[in-house]
Amino acid sequence: MATFLLVHGAWHGAWCWSKLIPALEARGHKAVAIDLPGHGADRTPLKDVTMEAYARAVADAAAALPERPIVVGHSMGGPIIAAGAERAPEAIKRLVFLCAFLPKNGDMVLALTSNDPKSLVPGVLVPAADGVTTGANPALLRDVFYADCGDEDIERARQMLTPQPLAPLTVPMVLTQSRFGSVPRDYIICENDRAISAGYQRDMLKTVPCERVVELQTSHSPFFSVPEKLAGVLGGFAA
Repeated sequence: MATFLLVHGAWHGAWCWSKLIPALEARGHKAVAIDLPGHGADRTPLKDVTMEAYARAVADAAAALPERPIVVGHSMGGPIIAAGAERAPEAIKRLVFLCAFLPKNGDMVLALTSNDPKSLVPGVLVPAADGVTTGANPALLRDVFYADCGDEDIERARQMLTPQPLAPLTVPMVLTQSRFGSVPRDYIICENDRAISAGYQRDMLKTVPCERVVELQTSHSPFFSVPEKLAGVLGGFAA
């Protein structure tokens, strides 16, 4: 059995894993979800949120667990878990990128988004007047993020989503083969993803290969739509 550390994506928080955690625990695993700085219940001022703060949060959470976890990053959480592995590779057993951006050294998250011609995310962004954060257009959430999710999950997401700090998304990633590259990694492609298209997910895998790749016939949020199936895939990676 394994310990999983779950890292959410943009606008989200630890709350988005509420269906997956019991599904993993029912299989005998331990699962811990964190709020990144400025997200969920974390009260870090949004102007102070950086990619380094994200990386430190992941590294510290991994190091605090009794055993090295499998760290799962969803969407924007992909670059964040990569940065966490760069900071503390010795604290992490392996990385799992869940329909996530898969960065290489020098990449910026916003640039990764703009490189996907089929992504609907650019149309969702609602930049704040102060330039510190961006929101997500609530009218488009279902189409972009939750196309196969239930109404109850979508409504909860509308209520729980928080502004996304922009600063972490505009800094080039520093990733080395000796640190990030030393941590084994797997990938889960979501075939019907409209936020990060399946084609773009495969393109990133050509540049940054992963050991094992599994495909799910879901949209961008399988933790809502197929938590049991997702738990099974993650359990397979643990084995």
